[in-house]
Amino acid sequence: MTAAVLAARTPEDRWFCLEQPDRAGFALAALGSATVVEAEGPSRFADASRRARELARRVFADDLARDSKSPPGTGPLWVGGFAFAADGGRAPEWSSLRPAQLVLPEVALARRGDEARLSVCARVDPDDDPESVLEGVLERLRSLRPASMPLIDPDPAERASVAGAAPPSHYEEAVRRAVERIRAGELDKVVLAREVRVHAPGPIDPAPVLGALRDVFPACFCFCVGTPELAFVGASPELLVRREGQRAQTVALAGTERRSADPAVDDHLGEQLRLSPKNRNEHAIVARRIQGTLDPVSLWTAIADEPVLVKVQNVQHLATPIRAQLREPLSAVELAGLLHPTPAVGGEPRAVAEPLIPALEGMDRGWYAGAIGWMDLAEDGEFCVGLRCALLRDRVAHLYSGCGIVSDSVPAEELAESEVKLQALLPLLA
Repeated sequence: MTAAVLAARTPEDRWFCLEQPDRAGFALAALGSATVVEAEGPSRFADASRRARELARRVFADDLARDSKSPPGTGPLWVGGFAFAADGGRAPEWSSLRPAQLVLPEVALARRGDEARLSVCARVDPDDDPESVLEGVLERLRSLRPASMPLIDPDPAERASVAGAAPPSHYEEAVRRAVERIRAGELDKVVLAREVRVHAPGPIDPAPVLGALRDVFPACFCFCVGTPELAFVGASPELLVRREGQRAQTVALAGTERRSADPAVDDHLGEQLRLSPKNRNEHAIVARRIQGTLDPVSLWTAIADEPVLVKVQNVQHLATPIRAQLREPLSAVELAGLLHPTPAVGGEPRAVAEPLIPALEGMDRGWYAGAIGWMDLAEDGEFCVGLRCALLRDRVAHLYSGCGIVSDSVPAEELAESEVKLQALLPLLA
């Protein structure tokens, strides 16, 4: 399904793919744009949600309630994402991804388990000829054919080169300065990220990268947001929010340790993570903020007493699932805006951490650590956090990884953790 959409894209197309294979094979793949909603600034989530709601009133669609077996994401829906910062993505490499950008695709395919649906959407203006509109829809459908995901060349004739956007010492100094501010009582936690660039001998195709991520990280949200100029691809372990009616789900994810091929060593590392005061403190900060954010808009919230270990291919995390029964009729996009950025990617207190992050990092995060996902016309949907990701633009891949900094963080250890997180994508691109 995803392969068919990627094979059918044209140089002018936008596209969107989101898969979580371990969740009953859930996949959503979308192609083209019937219309686009964009926004920027601190109210970008609310503004995008409002404009999507206004446009939804002008959409004529089948009654999906008659199809009780349809997978999530069936029918007309919005796909896209939001930058980390209110005006993020000003750097040239992010030029075609706005701070908030939701696309109503022309074609969308959704699958979960044995059920799959194809939805088609066309924009019709008052002066349009109905026959021409229908022919355009049919032409788009004819472009879809069964396809396989291309494979990464295991032995390219020319090797890619890898270089940090800044020297490693820059990141260590940023961590040191952050620890000083935390110990001075200015804040409890801040997440600092760094960028590494891969220069390839030729244009980088996102399709084999996404295919490899899907195979290696089946428990993660494997995503790809594409425009004619770029692709933003990744495998995120972190759900920001999922809305189903008045029910909301999220997860506090913070605290990281590497994996080992030796099961005994791997279990030992996991136990160290679970008992680590530094990681438990970092994790508790995130869980408290999320629960405190959901409480005022919910009839009740339920949070696990103890974090569990979430293990992916190269790292393991502390995770605490959180559920809520909503009191307020908030859309999936509005919920994402309410929670973003959690202290897992931002900091605590938020007002202190947000201006400190760009000052210490010295880079534009763009959509890294932002929100990636979808919302249907009923305003249900889900968004993950844009982590373990890379921005692909022609021959250059911009890779990002970040670490949570607390009072007892050690700069060299945080640098080493960022290197481990980069291994999600670096071996595929270099």
